[in-house]
Amino acid sequence: MLTAFARAFKTPDLRKKLLFTLGIIVVYRVGTHIPIPGVDYKSVQQCVGEASGNQGLFGLVNMFSGGALLQITVFALGIMPYITASIILQLLTVVIPRLEALKKEGQAGTAKITQYTRYLTLALAILQGTGLVATARSGALFSGCTVASQIVPDRAIFTTIVMVICMTAGTTVVMWLGELITDRGIGNGMSILMFISIAATFPTALWAIKKQGTLAGGWIEFGTVILVGLVMVGLVVFVEQAQRRIPVQYAKRMIGRRSYGGTSTYIPLKVNQAGVIPVIFASSLLYIPALVAQFSGSNSGWKTWVQQNLTKGDHPIYITLYFLLIVFFAFFYVAISFNPEEVADNMKKYGGFIPGIRAGRPTAEYLSYVLNRITWPGSLYLGLIALVPTMALVGFGATNNFPFGGTSILIIVGVGLETVKQIESQLQQRNYEGFLR
Repeated sequence: MLTAFARAFKTPDLRKKLLFTLGIIVVYRVGTHIPIPGVDYKSVQQCVGEASGNQGLFGLVNMFSGGALLQITVFALGIMPYITASIILQLLTVVIPRLEALKKEGQAGTAKITQYTRYLTLALAILQGTGLVATARSGALFSGCTVASQIVPDRAIFTTIVMVICMTAGTTVVMWLGELITDRGIGNGMSILMFISIAATFPTALWAIKKQGTLAGGWIEFGTVILVGLVMVGLVVFVEQAQRRIPVQYAKRMIGRRSYGGTSTYIPLKVNQAGVIPVIFASSLLYIPALVAQFSGSNSGWKTWVQQNLTKGDHPIYITLYFLLIVFFAFFYVAISFNPEEVADNMKKYGGFIPGIRAGRPTAEYLSYVLNRITWPGSLYLGLIALVPTMALVGFGATNNFPFGGTSILIIVGVGLETVKQIESQLQQRNYEGFLR
């Protein structure tokens, strides 16, 4: 990986792309430290200090915003509205025929779906910004802080509207910065901004573990966490690269005097076909009852049960539900993102077949069978990786801001591998230029 970056810096046009990407990253990180109007910055800093890493219900969103959510800055919402909008559009593509038709239209249809994603991102940013401002005004953003109710001193409607507009504009700018990286930089812009947001929280979280440690001044705990992180990265890289290759052969066709086809290829089915999306879905779904209970004014039995069982990450009921939801969403996402019947029809149309399997329906049934078989280990792997922070909470007494959490490791490794692949492919293209001449 380091060799690929070193070679890229030696190539003038790739060096410009890398420097442009680094410049956008600097702008993004600066925006995560600019507070919005109407917020008492001193009170926010005091509450962040008193929270000491315990971010409660907002931990996931705060991680995706690079710690900007709890600081209530211009980029407080980060890239999360765009991620949510992209997932919603991807799910609706299966349900709404119009979106499915646009997806099949190629580049023009993809551009239209991207435009819909932008509009939905804007709507979600307004909704989430309003919710964040309301939460900050009520003092629920930092429930244990003594000055939580003083974070937003001015409760006027105009101030609230200005705060929501600023956060919505910040989300729009983040979306624009991501698209700039995609067009003029290296890699997928949204993924790289997500990568930077998560990586930015690592130093603080690691140093907090060292300060809370008791063995050799905390260095034993610090080293153990680093070692566990390296092992997890190696495991994630191994599983993310693992795939089942189904061989496909294409029959020869005579068109005029020329023979076409007769080639052999394969269908790569990844063990973790769903990526990190099941973990995000499961986390978001488990946040909903806890969030409803937090804003509920009653003291009914269901609220007590939710607060006792679904707000603590180390509770057995929470762990069990989290694991089962990850497994369910892994199968659900694979079912909607990979259509064996469509793949089998395309293979049959172009004269392709799997050796030993008849074309058409038997091929679709075989692909479905193989997909279900490899999704089981993939979903169990996702569930176990996602539970690492919980085991760290129990074993180390670490905070909820444990740096090597399943979601963060999956995203960082996935984005890193994809970016390195893009750099290597562009280097390969430039190495072929002299040969082609």
